Amino acid sequence: MPAPVFVADHPLVLDKLARLRHRDTPSPQFRELVYEITQFLFYEATRDVQLRRVVVPTPLADAQCHEVAEKIGLVPVLRAGLGMAAAMHDALPEAAVWHLGLYRDHATLKPVTYYNKLPPNHGMDIGLVLDPMLATGGSANAAIDILKKAGVPRIKFVGLIAAPEGVAALQAAHPDVPAFLGAVDEKLNEVGYIVPGLGDAGDRQFGTV
Repeated sequence: MPAPVFVADHPLVLDKLARLRHRDTPSPQFRELVYEITQFLFYEATRDVQLRRVVVPTPLADAQCHEVAEKIGLVPVLRAGLGMAAAMHDALPEAAVWHLGLYRDHATLKPVTYYNKLPPNHGMDIGLVLDPMLATGGSANAAIDILKKAGVPRIKFVGLIAAPEGVAALQAAHPDVPAFLGAVDEKLNEVGYIVPGLGDAGDRQFGTV
């Protein structure tokens, strides 16, 4: 049985997704919405992170508290995943960030790796693959393949919008990897774009439409 797929249903996230999708949303606001939605998904994706007990001195007395006990790695797929990584890194500055450069060949729709700086001794307990769009699933699966080959023990995928075909491809290739998504849309079109989607997430974040 494949790992679960979490799809956000929080009213505020749904409101932000509507504004994110709108064709007239300018790049600065688009980046802000990516940031806000990503932080919500980050909290969901890290619900099962292991903790350790700590004692914290407050102004009145010592308090029994918890702190994160695992090393979390953020693995944004360049370039569209950069905005997501920034949001998560702000939420957890101790997280490590490793960049993966993947692009989709428009003729074959297959992923091509052009940049990989994952260190051999990464020490990651959990690796979060970050890509706003889960379309064909090719880039997500390629990124997860790289992390598995590097020995990352637990891997999760976090994206903003997915196509059913991408979800199915991810579950078929990596049934042990849960996905955390803002929405699952209707379909892929004939050139591999999510419909209705939001267009090209990288172009819209960085003003290169």
